[in-house]
Amino acid sequence: MEQKSVVNFTNWRAGLIAALFCTVWLSLGCGRVDGESVYVQDLKGLSWTLTNGTYTNTKVKIPSGVYSAIAGEDVLKSYNDVDMRYISYDNWTYSLEFAEEIKDSRLVNLTFHGIDTISEIYLNGHLLGHTDNMFVRYTYEVGHILQDVNRLVVRLISPVHAARMRADALTARNMSVPPACPPVSYRGECHVNMLRKMQASFSWDWGLAAPSMGIWKHVTLEFYEVALIRDVDVAISRNETHWNMHTRVFIDSGGRKDFYAELKFYAIELMEEPVVISTYAKKRLSWHNPVITFDQAFPIDSVTLWWPNGYGEQKLYPLHFSLKTWLNRTGSSLRARTSSTKNIRVGFRTIELVEDAAREGTGNYFLFKVNGVEIFMKGTNYIPMHVLPEYSYEEEKIRILMGAVKDAHMNMIRVWGGGNYESNEFYDKADQFGILIWQDMMFACAMYPTSDEFLASVRTEVIQNAKRIAYHPSIAIFATNNENEAALVGNWYGTAGDRARFEAEYRELYVGTVFHELKIIQNSFRPKPLISSPSNGKASEKDNYISDNPQNENYGDIHFYSNYEDAWNPNIYRRPRFASEYGFQSLPKLTSWQLSMASTDELLNLIHHRQHHPSNMTMIIALIRRHLPLPLPEDDNYVEALIYFSQISQAMVTKTETELYRSLRDTEHHTMGALYWQLNDVWVAPSWSSIDFYGNYKLLHYWAKYFMAPIHIVALYDSDQDALNVSLICDKLEVDFRGLEVSMNIYKWSDLFPKKQTVWPVILKPNGVQYDKIIPITSIFRGGFTKTNSFVEFILRDNTTTLARNFYFPSVIKDAEGVEDPKVTLSVFYSYCYKVNNQFANIISLNIVISRPAIFLYLELLNIDITRYKLSHNGFMMLAPTKMVHLEFISDECKDVKEENFKVTTVNQYMI
Repeated sequence: MEQKSVVNFTNWRAGLIAALFCTVWLSLGCGRVDGESVYVQDLKGLSWTLTNGTYTNTKVKIPSGVYSAIAGEDVLKSYNDVDMRYISYDNWTYSLEFAEEIKDSRLVNLTFHGIDTISEIYLNGHLLGHTDNMFVRYTYEVGHILQDVNRLVVRLISPVHAARMRADALTARNMSVPPACPPVSYRGECHVNMLRKMQASFSWDWGLAAPSMGIWKHVTLEFYEVALIRDVDVAISRNETHWNMHTRVFIDSGGRKDFYAELKFYAIELMEEPVVISTYAKKRLSWHNPVITFDQAFPIDSVTLWWPNGYGEQKLYPLHFSLKTWLNRTGSSLRARTSSTKNIRVGFRTIELVEDAAREGTGNYFLFKVNGVEIFMKGTNYIPMHVLPEYSYEEEKIRILMGAVKDAHMNMIRVWGGGNYESNEFYDKADQFGILIWQDMMFACAMYPTSDEFLASVRTEVIQNAKRIAYHPSIAIFATNNENEAALVGNWYGTAGDRARFEAEYRELYVGTVFHELKIIQNSFRPKPLISSPSNGKASEKDNYISDNPQNENYGDIHFYSNYEDAWNPNIYRRPRFASEYGFQSLPKLTSWQLSMASTDELLNLIHHRQHHPSNMTMIIALIRRHLPLPLPEDDNYVEALIYFSQISQAMVTKTETELYRSLRDTEHHTMGALYWQLNDVWVAPSWSSIDFYGNYKLLHYWAKYFMAPIHIVALYDSDQDALNVSLICDKLEVDFRGLEVSMNIYKWSDLFPKKQTVWPVILKPNGVQYDKIIPITSIFRGGFTKTNSFVEFILRDNTTTLARNFYFPSVIKDAEGVEDPKVTLSVFYSYCYKVNNQFANIISLNIVISRPAIFLYLELLNIDITRYKLSHNGFMMLAPTKMVHLEFISDECKDVKEENFKVTTVNQYMI
């Protein structure tokens, strides 16, 4: 490697900025630079034809899927998850006629960035190849086949039939790979584990079966002379004086000839001069998996750190890589397409997964350190944004979901293993918002084949996706599968009768293949991938990665669901090192259901149809009836109450469990992570999500903004002591202790203002938990205060500023005495509208007035034209006479929102 001097920094930067605009993928004319650049012709703007022999659509644009090309998103409406299933049972063909735009390149790649899933590809009558993995990029050298006018044909095989055929082939050998089919209640299709496609597309307990097929990513022609940059991986490390950037540039070469190469590396905010790597300018680089590797150091004081959300800035540095390649020692011709570029943004941070032996008790810690700081991971699990993968790349929806994660003070999400490797835009947004990613590889809740063909496909899948995303500062850790160790050990799918075989295949797939191929992006600066989640983490190594109890709470991470207990009670929960899955179901709001219904649909029937859990609605209803005054099914208000109460129940359950985990941080349990299941939805249905399919917050997400806040007060009931444990949680690294106090306010359900107040001074522990008080229940509820006529509010204040608020309800709410009509009135206080791009942002301030405590006051906008909106507060305990709530939404015009457009609901109205 050598550094070559260039012009002074000011002139160089001006020239570089011009150069960057001229050397992007589709150069539009900048003299010699354009003539020397790889040229990419994207086939997305052309009209493709889709047919199955009886149905034909001649105006299909890619990315595309068969479902969406035929009926858009109609599969999500009414009972179409079943009624439109016939689409997935047929074979379909995409075809396109196109002219090549460039005539003078030595090499031309036809690259499919994503095909779902089983297909044959023909160009001008020539079979290019077969595809069998939707997560793999397929590239074919086609320069010798291209004509002036070309015909491209992609023949897709029904994924349902392809999966069954592969399962039948195993059966013929007296073998099986369970589970064969999902539970009947899922209304799904069988043998999805035979295919390398989104596992949830054949159905899940939260999602419909829409067995997709199509060209779900872009198709491009790449015109070049020798080679091009495909991916760049940058790993970051630090010593006492410098940050070190360990860079590998991965190159594709279709010419099957060794070549010469020179790489220029620009870091405009860090270096005045580019770095030139000329190692291969005089000796050839092998065309077999060519990689250029180099290190670059930067003084520590020249770099601004990247921090997770809530801990500091998310500084990202733009990097530009320019590769020139040629075949002959004398160099290339002037107009040859020898220049390829790549732009990425990186953040400087260190990340560690600490699994040292615990200093107290037994087991190992399981915690993440970022920039040397122990950080409690607060967050959620992310499922695919859409069941039709061609829709999963919509940048606006990604921005909304990731913005909601940031808005709720989360710092980590887990990309679950039954979905997709997400888009570049997704990881870019995580980088920008400071959201760390726990990245599962795409294997979930099943055993899998281990044939040579299957494993070869998996190897390509792992290598391609790891190289694509590993450089992002948001990537915290990889895990090779979701719940498959637990499934094997727990005999979920009847594997006990052939346990030795399934153990061997498990290790061959995840340890010998996925984990092994992830080594392409591994080094000592990145956490070692986990084999499964849940697992015992590092401790599972001594068990050869199959432990007797993968959910040992003293090691690794756990998944925990309390389906039939009183989940409002904190005493039922386990005390793990890290909870990477937990949660409870609820129903989306009424207007979201209405958007998904046909005019003839009965809502309650549709709810039961879309509830895939084998127990149907039993768990939701049982927990509601424990705590809330749910009407009888024959009552007119039953369905609306069921929706409303399900969201209250979900919010309180998830709040309780999350608060428990956060409060255990500095105990012997040393819990350091809480990721609830799940953030988002693929349709309108009963599920564990905190945000519905249209992007509307459920009550859980509104409450999450408080129970995941950086400073929080927690009061949890301890049944062993019959007392409240009051803990003060502080994620901030620095805090001002002056003037801090806690106020314990005892209310009666009948009155707005507290009847008794106790105040005491407190301190906060920076980046930790201050265990403040243990308050006997008998000391609270006495002298006219009972567990049924009273409740408690805790407020943490800094002088006159409220830092955190929480509540303790000593009895189930349905048994509360003295609840009265709060006499809620709502008025539009202020409206403002302004143009954003081609739409309008509407902001409305609402003034709410009450005369009695309003229990879980819930606002719903009834204008069905507004499918997505956000309130500043919702589902809240209103104890003050007035409160201002702000409404925001985007629409095609400024909307005149009036009082009658809102529905106000409280628990009170079901109790009086």
